[in-house]
Amino acid sequence: MRITRVRRADGTVAAARIEDGTAVPVAEESRAPMADAVRDLIAAGADVAALAPTGPALPLTDVDVLSPLAAPQKIICIGLNYADHIRETGLDTPERPLAFVKTAHTLAGPYQEVPVPAGATEQLDWEAELAVVIGAPARDVPVERALGHVFGYTAANDLSARDAQFADGQWFRGKNFDAFCPLGPWIVTPDEIGDPQALSVAARVNGRTVQDGSTKDMIFGVADVISYLSRYMTLCPGDVIATGTPHGVGMGRTPQLWLKDGDVVEVEIGAVGTLRNTVRFA
Repeated sequence: MRITRVRRADGTVAAARIEDGTAVPVAEESRAPMADAVRDLIAAGADVAALAPTGPALPLTDVDVLSPLAAPQKIICIGLNYADHIRETGLDTPERPLAFVKTAHTLAGPYQEVPVPAGATEQLDWEAELAVVIGAPARDVPVERALGHVFGYTAANDLSARDAQFADGQWFRGKNFDAFCPLGPWIVTPDEIGDPQALSVAARVNGRTVQDGSTKDMIFGVADVISYLSRYMTLCPGDVIATGTPHGVGMGRTPQLWLKDGDVVEVEIGAVGTLRNTVRFA
């Protein structure tokens, strides 16, 4: 099953199953601050595949496909989780999952333009990542049961202003510009994914492949990351965990390559789908 949020022509937003090229609305989203119809369905333990439609199915061409989540409690990112990426950055291999956060204001839709304030960064970089969406609360979960707490998987682009990231001595500012976490195009449930450690992870800039990796090369796999994080915090339904990026980021190239105004960045995760976001400096 695939689920996301869509905006209809009249401006209303709904959680919708994606079926045969159409969006089938199954829950209406309120206009209240921090409303999130998909998060609420996950938290309620709803059998989304069995929910009756709340309106007619609409061709995907007739709706705006939004970020599948609008207001998760947490967006946790894992840094330096692929050995080749560590080598290209020149940083040390972590002894345990290296976690940092993005906040909900960084979320962007899978086809949304990413606005970047003029002069705010000269080193805008991409990071293609498999993202995990938590389904059931997880606290101190052993590795062997960790995947049972997953609702589904999606694609993320952990956009990073490298000059800000490394100027501050910590990563928060450089990772948390508005719209620096494109997500989507939908959440795919585990039955359609199979082994999360056997998925391709790719990125393209203006059609040129810049990242071409596999989740099999993670240092800390999905189950390990969930188990580790759950020792220290409760993972809640709808929480997002971005699991790290393979080699091929702009920072690691010679010469280094930074995103410019009008560049189109695609992130593709096997069995999930593709993000396609245009960068706009303004």
